[in-house]
Amino acid sequence: MQSKIPLARQAYRVIREKIVTMAYAPGLRLDEKRLVMELGIGRTPVREALLRLASEFLVESEPNRGFVVRPLTVQGVKAMFEALKILEVGAASLAVRQGADPCLSLMRDAQEAFEAAVSEGDPLTLVWSNHEFHMHFARCSANDYLVRALADVRNEVNRLAYLSFGNRSGLAGDLLDHYRSVCREHMQIMACLERKDGAGLEETIVSHIRTFQRRVITYMAG
Repeated sequence: MQSKIPLARQAYRVIREKIVTMAYAPGLRLDEKRLVMELGIGRTPVREALLRLASEFLVESEPNRGFVVRPLTVQGVKAMFEALKILEVGAASLAVRQGADPCLSLMRDAQEAFEAAVSEGDPLTLVWSNHEFHMHFARCSANDYLVRALADVRNEVNRLAYLSFGNRSGLAGDLLDHYRSVCREHMQIMACLERKDGAGLEETIVSHIRTFQRRVITYMAG
């Protein structure tokens, strides 16, 4: 770990990654003493990290159990997709009224990283670069409340995205086809933003969410 990064942020990043990659499974009790030993970081930074993760809905605080990785439920996944659609369509309606050039540049950088991760079959980099792409898109709205709400929802998206790899070490077959489709939709999102095409952007966003939803449903059904 880099010593210049505050200890609480170091702990947050490590625990968040383990939650996203299911190394810490849904429902797992996160024992603070064990985390202190595992991470080699003091108890105060670990607790700060857990409190931040609780504010982002990745962990829950339970009486007499401390912190627990938030379970994945059918109802929770349904609610996540509902919120994702409402928030991203809302962000789209605001984004086309703003000067999106600074955000578009960052979206292009994230998209390049995403495409490289697809080519290399790197699931974790793929998940994070996709997250960055969508968060830069959210920032095109110039609405901090929307950005924060989408960040919370996308924490759950990241877990589902990684889960949908189904423990595969690379991308092939239907999974590779899925992410090629995601790449095309990302390009369409950026093109609509450049043209300030609100109707086209909303249509693409809804289609993009359905693409991911189908992938999750296919995985869970399998």
